[in-house]
Amino acid sequence: MAREKIIGSGPPAGEDERKKRDWALRPRLLSEVIGQRRVAERLQIAVNAAKKLKEPLGHILFDGPPGLGKTTFATVLPNELGTSVQMTSGPALSKPADLLPFLTNLEEGGILFIDEIHRMPRVVEEFIYPAMEDFRIDIILGEGMSARTISMNLKRFTLIGATTRSGMLTSPMRDRFKMHEHLDFYSVEELAQIVTINAKKLDLPLSPAAAQELARRSRGTPRIANSRLYWVRSYHAGQPHLADGPVTDDIARAALDMQEVDREGLDKQDRKYLEILIDVFGGGPTGGEAIGATMNIAADTLSDEVEPYLLREQYIVRSPRGRIATPKAFALLGRGLPKPKADPEGNLFE
Repeated sequence: MAREKIIGSGPPAGEDERKKRDWALRPRLLSEVIGQRRVAERLQIAVNAAKKLKEPLGHILFDGPPGLGKTTFATVLPNELGTSVQMTSGPALSKPADLLPFLTNLEEGGILFIDEIHRMPRVVEEFIYPAMEDFRIDIILGEGMSARTISMNLKRFTLIGATTRSGMLTSPMRDRFKMHEHLDFYSVEELAQIVTINAKKLDLPLSPAAAQELARRSRGTPRIANSRLYWVRSYHAGQPHLADGPVTDDIARAALDMQEVDREGLDKQDRKYLEILIDVFGGGPTGGEAIGATMNIAADTLSDEVEPYLLREQYIVRSPRGRIATPKAFALLGRGLPKPKADPEGNLFE
């Protein structure tokens, strides 16, 4: 079972290197958050109200593609409220007993953050209902005829859930959240701001043009922008003839070209997806499972990490019959559009 208790915004112990880097670059207050301004404004009002009324913040559900700031908001809010946060994930909670240490150790007004909450088993979900509504839990002791139920009161707390698939949450679970915030992709200008701020945190001299180049190739996602910023930093420091000067747009472009990230922000996996959809399946329509099997990648990975950006940039569309490549995707790969097909009687069809 994964269990973390964090005071403030420092990185939790035991995290891998990528997550430690993400923590180092995260904002610490809502006023420092770049992008998602409407969401941040609503959260600031909710925080101010909770302080004035001396009540816990209402339960919050964040949804949206990976890397857009769901965990960042969950770590910023405790700083705003002056409280602690405990963090876990849906897959780590296989039974109600796994949730007990989190609930019983929460301080008054504390925050419990559950990532990938849509993957929490139904039995755990039903166990947490009274905790969310009445700040109590029911524990069954014994078995059979001798079993008895003990009701335990909890300190008032805030549950923050994060999901990339809010549609997989049951209606009773979704309805128990007081706020439901959807996070969308960032603009190039917002990502350029994030990259510029984080480059200063890393003591990396970065020109405005280089920040724009990084932002354009980061798929509208801060996590990807930070990852590519770290690569540009390594590329810059790893070549003696570059290490003393600033990172220009030419250096950023060369670094990202070496990483096989093209000027549209597509990486090797994105292009492979489009190549398989067009070259193997004739542009579609075809199912995500078929594409995933051909790429040897789980269909869930494609739908969560690859397809959102391709859909947003209109390289593919989803139809009831499957994924279809758009003319923009054919042009990107330098392929001619497929000829209309015909049935044996000569009638054209898609």
